[in-house]
Amino acid sequence: MTNPDGRSALGGLWNSIQTWLFPMLEDEIGELDEKHRQFVAVCEMCAPQDSMRAYRWIGNGCPPSDRLALCKAFIAKAVWDFATTRDLIDALRHRPTLRRLCGWESLGDVPSEATFSRAFDAFAQDDLPQRIHEALIQTHYGDKLAGHVSRDATAIHAREKAAAKPKTPPEPKRGKRGRRRKDDPPVPPPDPTRLQRQLQRDLKANLADLPTACDWNGKTNSQGKREQWRGYKAHLDVIDGDIPVSFILTSASVHDSQVAIPLAQMTAERIANLYDLADAAYDAKEIREMSARLGHVALIDHNPRRGEKIEFSPAEARRYHERTAVERVNSHLHEEHGGRHVRVRGPVKVAAHLAFGLLVVAAEQMLRMLG
Repeated sequence: MTNPDGRSALGGLWNSIQTWLFPMLEDEIGELDEKHRQFVAVCEMCAPQDSMRAYRWIGNGCPPSDRLALCKAFIAKAVWDFATTRDLIDALRHRPTLRRLCGWESLGDVPSEATFSRAFDAFAQDDLPQRIHEALIQTHYGDKLAGHVSRDATAIHAREKAAAKPKTPPEPKRGKRGRRRKDDPPVPPPDPTRLQRQLQRDLKANLADLPTACDWNGKTNSQGKREQWRGYKAHLDVIDGDIPVSFILTSASVHDSQVAIPLAQMTAERIANLYDLADAAYDAKEIREMSARLGHVALIDHNPRRGEKIEFSPAEARRYHERTAVERVNSHLHEEHGGRHVRVRGPVKVAAHLAFGLLVVAAEQMLRMLG
């Protein structure tokens, strides 16, 4: 998106924040430190007010608490990495600057913890943070061309009981060994795999097919030791500049490759890119076929599967190194924006909690590119 004078819309927004919004706020509420400036800039970029139409009071019953202020408060929770909602409320009550930036003038205006919980539940059910994130990407990056999309998943630890494993159907009885008789019916073809079915379906159907209940999974860490966790798995697509553009939450036990095609479909609706970068867990012909359908070049580390490993060419290996962007975003989410503080329960609320964090990561990275 470009203005008539040739400046990018993102650059123009950042210029107006620095030259107009910060001075105006400091005249009104006092000097802003670096963290408050970061929060203000993130809110301006995300524009949550554009998604509040569904929460406006229509005159029935008691007027609800300001949903825009509550939404900004949850963004502040991700910016400051508060571990719990109680910590957020405590900060709002003891930090007048933060309270007024969210939209509450006095201490008595800050809602109770129950109101925060009800508002978060409504935001989660409506996918509000996911929709704000999508609008942010499409507004500030939708008309640009991204060089690389890096794809990976990260473990999300949850504080809830794991769902019971579904009972596996009994295996069909094996026929007699030996050559099939002439009058025997033909052997039915095997059922298509999830990846094969995903190629024939749209994004909505593919998302509905993915398990999302809390369960267990394990992996081998860099030291060769087996680690297990209970919870979920967050699957991310990240573009150059360490900007997360798409995100899907699944059960912890879902293999990374099972989410690659829905992620590619989701990302293709938001931005255009040239290369898809992924590790050996995504080495499947169906995933490569989806990249080809979208007009992308798939650079996926080859999985030898007891065969001979096919190495990248020197040029491909250098480009594949860009995949570290998604690892940095995973670390950024965990260390600074709520990835390690999942206190809510259920996939819908966990996804909303992580989406607020990824929303902040995306806005911060865009601002960092301007700085």
